[in-house]
Amino acid sequence: MEDLIEGRCGWCGTDPLYVRYHDREWGRPVTDDRTLFEFLVLESAQAGLSWLTILRKREGYRRAFCDFDPERVARMTDEDVDRLMQDPGIVRNRLKIRATIANARLFLEIQREFGSFQAYTLSFFPSGRPIVHEFRTLSELPASSPESDAMSRDMKKRGFRFFGTTICYAHLQATGFINDHLIGCRCRHE
Repeated sequence: MEDLIEGRCGWCGTDPLYVRYHDREWGRPVTDDRTLFEFLVLESAQAGLSWLTILRKREGYRRAFCDFDPERVARMTDEDVDRLMQDPGIVRNRLKIRATIANARLFLEIQREFGSFQAYTLSFFPSGRPIVHEFRTLSELPASSPESDAMSRDMKKRGFRFFGTTICYAHLQATGFINDHLIGCRCRHE
């Protein structure tokens, strides 16, 4: 895999959906809790699968999980789980569907405790601010960090599922808490 392709991080290749995601979303700071919940749902669904698979099913997830409204998702029932198991627009994994509903309830608890999920996330960063790395090659990108280790450990204690440190790190990258755009990437400073 090339480090840079057409002036952007090489991991996104040339697939138009992946390129659009890289250019418009990945690594850009997210402050809106609903968007943070969306990425939590999508990253959790990605466990064991490719991110491109999840991006292709994103609109299916949006429909299935109430436009990523954590309050509505938290109220979903066993009947909803059964219905979603028939939905080809999402990954039909009962454990992941149940985890999404349980994680929504825990997400709301964190909002009540910290005021926002964004504030909770920043509590794992010593400076209270996002990190901008200075990586030149894809091989330098880590799979986890002290921040993702601590956040994942805390979330696991709270009962979150499908959110280990690697998934947590991907979440932090996607939502701009960690900017891992390579030096030379056109999106690095946008």
